Amino acid sequence: MQGLVHSTESFGSADGPGVRFVVFLQGCPMRCRYCHNPDTWALDRGTPMDVVDLLDRAERYRSYWGADGGITVSGGEALLQPEFVAGLLEGAHARGINTCLDTSLAPFTLSQPFYQAWKRVMAACDLVLADIKHIDPIGHQRLTGHPNENILEGLRWLSDHKIPTWIRHVLVPGITDTEEYLERTRDFIQTLDNVQRIEVLPYHTLGIFKWDELGIPYTLRDTEPPTPERVEHALHILRAPKGAQAK
Repeated sequence: MQGLVHSTESFGSADGPGVRFVVFLQGCPMRCRYCHNPDTWALDRGTPMDVVDLLDRAERYRSYWGADGGITVSGGEALLQPEFVAGLLEGAHARGINTCLDTSLAPFTLSQPFYQAWKRVMAACDLVLADIKHIDPIGHQRLTGHPNENILEGLRWLSDHKIPTWIRHVLVPGITDTEEYLERTRDFIQTLDNVQRIEVLPYHTLGIFKWDELGIPYTLRDTEPPTPERVEHALHILRAPKGAQAK
């Protein structure tokens, strides 16, 4: 089985626990205004690669992974190629490799044929890194060009099925960093029973040059990254225990 691969990273340190071999798959249905890899969007690009070749490449670095490392499948949006992801994670498990899926959950649906492939992915997935781009439906549409109802449904599914999950939230000044949106995001997270970790990722402008190279207008050019204090404040709100009011 082959998938369209954008690139790989041999020593990923921010893509799950430990040191990880990261496979970035090609294609994404969302158009996040802050995306630092717009070159991953198109589905007619990428390099065809098969499961065995990718796993063989990954295992060259196995001695560096330690007890916690392994393979992370990311994107783009990996779930645009669900059967390939299922085969890759199943092959990794067969070799005793820890697996992680980094996803926005944008393709999630209970409809077939996606759902059958999704269940295979989850059966072979040790950890999900799930993005909450924006908790508000209108705000999410404006930020990503995609609705968020099915994404929240996917997060509830992960919770109902006890799939270990880390939540990631990009803090964009003036868009996702208001007290209201942070509190609503916290309230939603608190309805989930499977969240092991919450991360706040500060908005940055490192990918603007790719937008310029592709001739795509970058609409957040004048937005400054959040201060460390603002990031810490957001974390304080999102990580507040149930029943507590973050100050």
